[in-house]
Amino acid sequence: MIAIAIDDEPIALDIIKSHAGKVPFIELKGTFTNAFEALAYLQKNPVDLLFLDIKMPDISGIDFLSTLANPPMVIFTTAYSEHAVKSFELDAVDYLLKPFALSRFLKACNKAQQLLDLRTHAGSQKTEQSVFIKDGYEQVRVQLDDILYIEAGGNYTQVHLVNGKSISTRLPIQDMLLMLPPADFIRTHRAFIVSRNKISRYDRYQVWIGETMIPISAGFAKSFPF
Repeated sequence: MIAIAIDDEPIALDIIKSHAGKVPFIELKGTFTNAFEALAYLQKNPVDLLFLDIKMPDISGIDFLSTLANPPMVIFTTAYSEHAVKSFELDAVDYLLKPFALSRFLKACNKAQQLLDLRTHAGSQKTEQSVFIKDGYEQVRVQLDDILYIEAGGNYTQVHLVNGKSISTRLPIQDMLLMLPPADFIRTHRAFIVSRNKISRYDRYQVWIGETMIPISAGFAKSFPF
């Protein structure tokens, strides 16, 4: 997995470089104290994973990520905990609070590798009419046309089906989205994905699947043709 790191503190970059050198599947191609130099690198080179500091002098890591048209996976690194919720709204793979140990760094890298593997597998399934969803110890085949909406809550994600039943899985909702064809499913909120064909009506703030109202958050409103 190809990665780069951006942090205005050289010592922080040295720690990331040292940790990454011990993870066999991470190839750290570059470290940058200047976010704009990193941007130039990203525009010319393929990158799978970005280690990104949040508080930097010229531009915050969150603002930097929002400028990328096709951002790589990101693991935020910061000494401040107040940005955790915002980072996960941006679908960050993980959030490392400085100073972090090698074991915590490795856990974040493993999550990124699992997500990359899932994306690779999902890309080969885009033309399929069904997906396998892990339910407990079983992999259950679900027809895409049977899915009404998907809801994240607590440690589980619920897949709601047309027959009134649902499947409970530990797969995170952002990973579920990668399994689904974007032409047929759309994310409306950090906790909801809906089937486009099952939307009965919508306005600026919510969509309805039958009589079930599902919110549209500001971050995902741009996906709808208002």
